[in-house]
Amino acid sequence: MGSAERLEQWESRSEWVLAAVAVVFLFMYSVQVLANPDHEVNNLFNSAMTLLYLIFVVDYVVRLILAPQRSRWFFRHLLDLAIVALPFLRPLRLLRLLVLIKVMQRAGGDAIRGRVAIYAASSAALFVYVASLAMLETERSAPGANITNFGDALWWSITTVTTVGYGDTYPVTDTGRLIAALLMMGGISLIGVITATVASWIVERVSEEDSANRAATAAQMEELRDQIHQLSAQLHVSDEARENAWSQR
Repeated sequence: MGSAERLEQWESRSEWVLAAVAVVFLFMYSVQVLANPDHEVNNLFNSAMTLLYLIFVVDYVVRLILAPQRSRWFFRHLLDLAIVALPFLRPLRLLRLLVLIKVMQRAGGDAIRGRVAIYAASSAALFVYVASLAMLETERSAPGANITNFGDALWWSITTVTTVGYGDTYPVTDTGRLIAALLMMGGISLIGVITATVASWIVERVSEEDSANRAATAAQMEELRDQIHQLSAQLHVSDEARENAWSQR
């Protein structure tokens, strides 16, 4: 039976493990693309990356089993399904690295500005680097390709994710265009998340200051009430003293 508590425990325990697996995967993929090793070494890397892929599959299956409402969890985690369902499309396998973004976002601590800064910097760097690797692997052997080295791929990724788009380098394959579309959507989403987070922080700060002002005003009003009660008591005592003095005369 599924349990929200058990699911949360599993996710908290497996998060850093998956992040480490994603880092190893990124290292291997980087070596494959940049060093372009011989056939035997390349097959060795592919075997190791397949084992890493199985870890993501096990994590997905366990989380699905532990989910209290499996059908709802399934449809709310379609991206996780894509991460484990596209193992043989090499560029799309890089979706597994999204777990790194989640971990780096949490590393910012409780300070909202720290989270925004770390999320923005880490996500942008990861998006650009990964897209450059995927684009170089896809395009460098294609006929008529103009992205044939990592420098060109990196330049293309930077101009694309920042929505500049000079057009001096561009993908010519269908897979390359798919990578470009994902990078564009990722860049737009990143900007939207950062903007929304900053706006939420501003609203939260204004709300906190308003609550503090109201609390201060309430405290001042309570203090005034106490002073009025004290004055009233003093006046009452004075009135009684006068009445007693008149009565004695």
